[in-house]
Amino acid sequence: MRLNRVVITGLGAVTPLGNDVATTWQSLIEGKSGAGMITHFDASKFKTQFACEVKNFDASSFLDRKELRKLDLFSQYALYAAHEAVEDSELDFGEEDPTMMGVVWGSGMGGVRAFEEDMSEFALSDGTPRFNPFLIPKVITNIAAGHISIMYGLRGVNITTTSACASSAHAIAVAFDSIRMGRAQVVIAGGSEAPIVPVGVGGFNSMHALSTRNDSPATASRPFSLSRDGFVLGEGSACLVLEDLRHAKARGAKIYAELVGAGFSADAYHITAPDPAGHGAETVMRFALEDARLKPEKIDYINTHGTSTPIGDVAEARAICSLFGEKVEQVSISSTKSMTGHMLGAAGAMEALVCVLSTVNDIVPPTINHEEGDIDEQFPEQLDFTFNQARHRVVNYALSNSFGFGGHNATLIFKKWIH
Repeated sequence: MRLNRVVITGLGAVTPLGNDVATTWQSLIEGKSGAGMITHFDASKFKTQFACEVKNFDASSFLDRKELRKLDLFSQYALYAAHEAVEDSELDFGEEDPTMMGVVWGSGMGGVRAFEEDMSEFALSDGTPRFNPFLIPKVITNIAAGHISIMYGLRGVNITTTSACASSAHAIAVAFDSIRMGRAQVVIAGGSEAPIVPVGVGGFNSMHALSTRNDSPATASRPFSLSRDGFVLGEGSACLVLEDLRHAKARGAKIYAELVGAGFSADAYHITAPDPAGHGAETVMRFALEDARLKPEKIDYINTHGTSTPIGDVAEARAICSLFGEKVEQVSISSTKSMTGHMLGAAGAMEALVCVLSTVNDIVPPTINHEEGDIDEQFPEQLDFTFNQARHRVVNYALSNSFGFGGHNATLIFKKWIH
């Protein structure tokens, strides 16, 4: 069976580094940190008092204030990023078949903010159940995809993927397959998360998953450095418009990159810890390469999962070394979570967007916060982590890794678009 080719024709983002794609990208290549002390709530009694928050966000610029009351923040982020991506794509929905257009969206925690707020009010009440009538539609994880489809009248595929930190990478992969198999011509795909609430910070703290470097938030996320002590919680959304190549060409769309491969695997090891040998990570990258019909040495850049946790970073590095062998020294590697923090279910889409822009601009963003001498000897010397400074190099193929609690793994491969 001949599969349809799939290209990226629109990008959107709201992140701790900026409320649009251009600002976010510029901040990434400049090596800026999005971390700071938490302002969403009083975190003074928490072990971790900082996070990578979205700043100066105002969804009322394109959404009615009455409608905003019906939306948890994760849905607001989703609509904001989707709005930018759709505008960027220059799609004319009046000229399209809505049944061949759809949404695949990822989120790990959904409307946790709305849930916590209503339950807190109930806990402080006399026990009389008075809940917001929009509570359930605000909380359910699938609702962001529903809102996007309603906004644009999209009547085709409409799916939500929930696989923790791999959620939006899986969303893009499902959208990819929907177009390849001819079930859709255009799919809005991505992810959103708004987990910087007491239960989010407190829950991850209790697992000892977060950095507690309260004295220096901006330098706390330090993937692949010996002094790393956990990830920094992030929030926001990223969105890609995926399109059948023939459809894109027929309407004269600008094309950013081609999505050429996707892989799925499971660690089948532990509910939160990765397989320390990296078997699942190696498998998912190999599957994606096979799907793209590429040899490992074709990859120029790997945007790692790279969360800044002691075990996870080592497991991923081992997987990369095992798969790429002697060719690994030719690959540029970085973790943009050093700047955005860990956006959980939105991370895969955010890092897919980074990979797309790396092929467009021939720039590899850095892994920031690495200090001279802060070397973990568990990492082979030949690995090039692009520490502290962005690097200009030709990026014909970029690979993005996303790994989630429960052992859920996803890999995406993007190819430079030659006009």
